[in-house]
Amino acid sequence: MSHPDTSLAAFTRAVERPDDDIDLARTALVIARIEYPDLDVARYLARLDRLAAEAPDGCRRGDDLHRLHRLREYLFEDLGFAGNREDYYDPRNSFVNDVLERRLGIPITLCLVLMEVGRRIGLPIEGVGLPGHFVARLRLADSQILLDPFDGGSVLTHEACADLVRRAVGQRVPLPEDAFAAVTRRQLLARMLANLKGSYWRREDWRRVVAVADRLLALDPAAATEWRDRGLAMVQLGEHRRGLADWEHYLTHFPNAPDTDRVRAHHRRLRQKLSELN
Repeated sequence: MSHPDTSLAAFTRAVERPDDDIDLARTALVIARIEYPDLDVARYLARLDRLAAEAPDGCRRGDDLHRLHRLREYLFEDLGFAGNREDYYDPRNSFVNDVLERRLGIPITLCLVLMEVGRRIGLPIEGVGLPGHFVARLRLADSQILLDPFDGGSVLTHEACADLVRRAVGQRVPLPEDAFAAVTRRQLLARMLANLKGSYWRREDWRRVVAVADRLLALDPAAATEWRDRGLAMVQLGEHRRGLADWEHYLTHFPNAPDTDRVRAHHRRLRQKLSELN
């Protein structure tokens, strides 16, 4: 992977500002430089601009509910954006450039496209991070509309959301009203990165796991599991001392984490192994 430091520095600069000032689409495209170091971010921002400019008149006229339904039809029926059910864990599903090229994605990246095109035509669509599934919402004067971008932008009731969550996490989870609150831009980016980390972890692509963890820690240096997981990925790469340093940080700063005994045992064994080699 080339130029990781340049890409990480660009991401860090992008998120070192108040949440409302983060350029969501641009920052999401900067994430894609983990995989595509020379990615032309401006080209794909222009692609989003073009999607909005070419949207049918119905997306701009009428009340917000009508406009939302026409936008949903435009993206998911006319253009064919869809959830990638065949290969959900393909890392390309987490890269906005690939989602725009292939018109395939996972809930959060399809939601981001819907949000960004909506913003460009004056529809303030927001993301909602339910457990195990990401959906979109538009607030109206006296209600809200929830959509599932992974399922063609279908309209969701609260009961349908509960079923989605149950299927995603394997059990029923209470969904109080605050579960439907809009996520912040940082929260959306963190969830995108967590999905991407999971895809790379499944592939045992430890170098890119480290790159994703670097970005999650740039977003939130107190993200305990990222110190632990980056340490493990470093060890898998043979970078034992860097792995030990991350585990030491984890054990020192998060002593009440539920798995500290296990991490401490790994840490002890690795230190012993390194001392025997010296």
